[in-house]
Amino acid sequence: MTTRIERLEVHDVRFPTATAGDGSDSINRADYSACYVELFTDGGPTGTGFTFTGGRGTEICVQAVKAFEHLVVGKTVEEIFANPVEFSRSIIQEPQIRWLGPEKGATHMAVGAIVNAVWDLRAKLEGKPMWRLLAEMDSAELAAQIDYRHIEDELTYDEAVAILEEGRIGYEDRLKVLETDGFPAYTTSVGWLGYSDEKVRALTEQAVAEGWTAAKMKVGSSDVADDVRRAAIIRDVLGPDRLLMMDANQIWSVPEAIKNMQELAAFDPYWIEEPTHPDDILGHAKIAKAVAPIRVATGEVAANRVIFKQLLQAEAIKVCQIDACRVGGIPEVLATLLMAAKHGVDVCPHSGGVGLCEYVQHLGMFEYLRVGKTLEGRMIEYVDHLHEHYTDPVTVVDGRYRLPTQPGYSVTLKPESIAEFSFPNGPAWNA
Repeated sequence: MTTRIERLEVHDVRFPTATAGDGSDSINRADYSACYVELFTDGGPTGTGFTFTGGRGTEICVQAVKAFEHLVVGKTVEEIFANPVEFSRSIIQEPQIRWLGPEKGATHMAVGAIVNAVWDLRAKLEGKPMWRLLAEMDSAELAAQIDYRHIEDELTYDEAVAILEEGRIGYEDRLKVLETDGFPAYTTSVGWLGYSDEKVRALTEQAVAEGWTAAKMKVGSSDVADDVRRAAIIRDVLGPDRLLMMDANQIWSVPEAIKNMQELAAFDPYWIEEPTHPDDILGHAKIAKAVAPIRVATGEVAANRVIFKQLLQAEAIKVCQIDACRVGGIPEVLATLLMAAKHGVDVCPHSGGVGLCEYVQHLGMFEYLRVGKTLEGRMIEYVDHLHEHYTDPVTVVDGRYRLPTQPGYSVTLKPESIAEFSFPNGPAWNA
């Protein structure tokens, strides 16, 4: 029996988060939004995926998805996974659309939404949550999902198989850890840049009371003295034993990053995230050397596996922050996880936004089970926004993600939420 994709629908779904300062950082004052894809089948389940956006611009991703529609509709799930690299390349390397990237920006994000929807469909057909589908998959089949073109100087098919095979050792013990304890998380909800000092203190106190042991704040104010003041508030509440991470969201030049972190080092930051332009590989490497032992973390807007390859080869990062939908879907994430494992770099998925927590919980758990094989240095970001709009929202208890149990990738939006927040005609945008 085969399952054919008969129709693709794509929605521009936007949530008005900017007015409250939620999600605010050194650059962004965005409305958390999603270019949301649904793949309808001939009697089977519906595959869903999205790419996260910041409001205006979502319409560009929507049009990019429509440009690829003819390459997806009519195909069966079985033929896609019989030759997954050929399928991915048919979209990513579509010769005329590719010129708009290549493999970056709105077109590549559209690819990620489509490919993730295909994987969601497969997981639902097999009746497994995504983490389990990946973790139980044969090593050779998993390795065959990856396009090694342009990264084979860093990762080969045989190396991928070897890493994944080694990941079978102790698998059941690691699974029991997740079933019993969950996966470590940290909260970013305490320190958005648009929050008042009073709100930052209150939210940090609330986080400590709820049992959080790690929190992240946004830095990159127009005056570093503002960052210093807010860091002092958060560190005062956290005390010396909880982790404090900092995120500049790309605002600084290389010299600014080094200088500002000299001032912020007094608050014992565990890492500085996105200290400069995301494509500046050598700049990240220079910062990493200058600010050590503070770790440099990045990856949420790293456009593709080739950028990650260079970050790792240049020893520019100590924390690899995979994003579920910035790159071309699960196959490209797999490539990044395996390269990070070769370099012994910790993986802490980027999350927050809308639906990113739902997505990346599966990836972090899979990485622990079959690739990295340790929770040391591992945390998944958590932001307490917009989970109520999903049919299978994340469960976080005592600062730890709990294993998802429903089939799929956990990113299916409720129909009423699509209707309410569709842009520009949804009631939320016409009130």
